[in-house]
Amino acid sequence: MSEPLLHVRGLCASYGKVEALYDIDLTVHSGQVVTVIGANGAGKTTLLAAIMGALPAGASADVSARGAASHLIFAGRSLARASIAERVALGLTLVPEKRELFGAMSVEDNLLLGGFPHYRLRFRALGGQRDPGTSSGAIDDVFALFPKLRERRRQLAGTLSGGERQMLALGRALMARPKLLMLDEPSLGLAPLIVREIFHTIFALKQRGTAILLVEQNARAALQVADFGYVLETGSVALSGPAAELADDARVIESYLGLGDKSPQR
Repeated sequence: MSEPLLHVRGLCASYGKVEALYDIDLTVHSGQVVTVIGANGAGKTTLLAAIMGALPAGASADVSARGAASHLIFAGRSLARASIAERVALGLTLVPEKRELFGAMSVEDNLLLGGFPHYRLRFRALGGQRDPGTSSGAIDDVFALFPKLRERRRQLAGTLSGGERQMLALGRALMARPKLLMLDEPSLGLAPLIVREIFHTIFALKQRGTAILLVEQNARAALQVADFGYVLETGSVALSGPAAELADDARVIESYLGLGDKSPQR
């Protein structure tokens, strides 16, 4: 197999003296969907924030658990000193659990802002000449994926339903043409019908070849769409393996899928 798109080795993170992650190893290959499942407080959101370089004030992350062998590599480059903006420019994006939309701005303006870092680089590469077709092509791709957003392109983001806000958050991240899309609890707080739509979208992105790192409490749905999975417990990886094998693992069934029921929901 080729070199991974994302390679995490020995990642640790803490909030003051409280250790949130310890000695995490994780890889994501191009075109692969990898899921991280676990209970509340297991460290799933902290893991994504650490990879993105977006831990809150008072928190810290390092990859020193095993000395010089530890690392955080994305697209062949160490992220040890990279800012959030540099990570986005490399092709790493995060859709946070709270979605973090600009409620007083239109759907279309939220999408255009999502693509700004990518198109700023294009602008510089073209010697200060605008490349209008690139931005319009990206937004058309988002509208094709989420037709409801096209209908509401002039509507304020703050007036959207929960499902529409999640679609907008996904669309905004896709505007940057990411190499790796990280999703933090995309189904959280949504009605079952909307959850199915969101996972259908994740599957569609997988079919397009988009690499996805998915943090999700809905373990059944996550393991259905993923190629590989990690089970996080109290800040450490307790289990890992192909998603289909994890879905058949007795410990995963008992803790996350429901006793005695291994059949996926349709």
